[in-house]
Amino acid sequence: MDKRKTYLVVGLGLLGGKYALELSRAGYRVLGINRSQSNLDWALEQGYVAEGKTRDFADLIGQADHIVFGLYPTALIRWMEEWGSYIRPGCIATDVSGVKTGLVDKVQALMPPGSEFIASHPMAGKEVSGVQNAAKVDFSSANFIITPTPANTPGAIVWITELAHELGFARITTLTPAQHDRMIGYVSQLCHAIAVSLMCASDNADLAQYTGDSFRDLTRIAKINAEMWAELFLWNRENLSAQIDQFSAALQQMKGYLEAEDREGLEEMFRLSTQRRSAFDLK
Repeated sequence: MDKRKTYLVVGLGLLGGKYALELSRAGYRVLGINRSQSNLDWALEQGYVAEGKTRDFADLIGQADHIVFGLYPTALIRWMEEWGSYIRPGCIATDVSGVKTGLVDKVQALMPPGSEFIASHPMAGKEVSGVQNAAKVDFSSANFIITPTPANTPGAIVWITELAHELGFARITTLTPAQHDRMIGYVSQLCHAIAVSLMCASDNADLAQYTGDSFRDLTRIAKINAEMWAELFLWNRENLSAQIDQFSAALQQMKGYLEAEDREGLEEMFRLSTQRRSAFDLK
């Protein structure tokens, strides 16, 4: 990693803000583009970025050796359509988006000649949002997924891998965009769907007075960024729908054991879940 390189973070939200913070701490020059002036001012005051703008930022784009897009998928495509031509040759960009199919190829097609987009996904989101909460994000315990395509060069893959190490990720894996979206539909989006459904299934306003750790842990992520997650769910709707069906089948299996008073069946499900969950403790 070359400390002389200039990084531009487009979208100083939770993850974009965390990238800016860690890169600035590591000694890189970091610029910022953000929709909200107040959030940009906060990032400037805290030293997350050295310079930033909310409009007329073609000059900032032209300075960037690397760009990190902290934007929703639809916003990223629109941004590239309007501003992508200002990206200079040699620039390598990446993103933090939770979906890849239908996004990566469009962004790659909009990159100017001589520049490159290598998609990636830091699995480090939280139930809070905004640059003011970026410091709460812990990359050291999170997974980092790289999703290259045939359009990517070996050099870009080396760079994004080194960036992940620089940011502090201990576990870095590679998937195709399609593999990523199938996996994320299960390990991330389905979890949020379950948490939201748990909170919406009962209108008991006194649940907080009765609940224990189990319910609090299961529903932590139900405190959700509605705009972002609605977009991610819809972008990955086919995969998520399939995962909801798979989960529903397992829940119906458990219901069947209950109705049949099948203790052996219940215990077998519990043993299987314990065995599979134990694998997480080895990481």
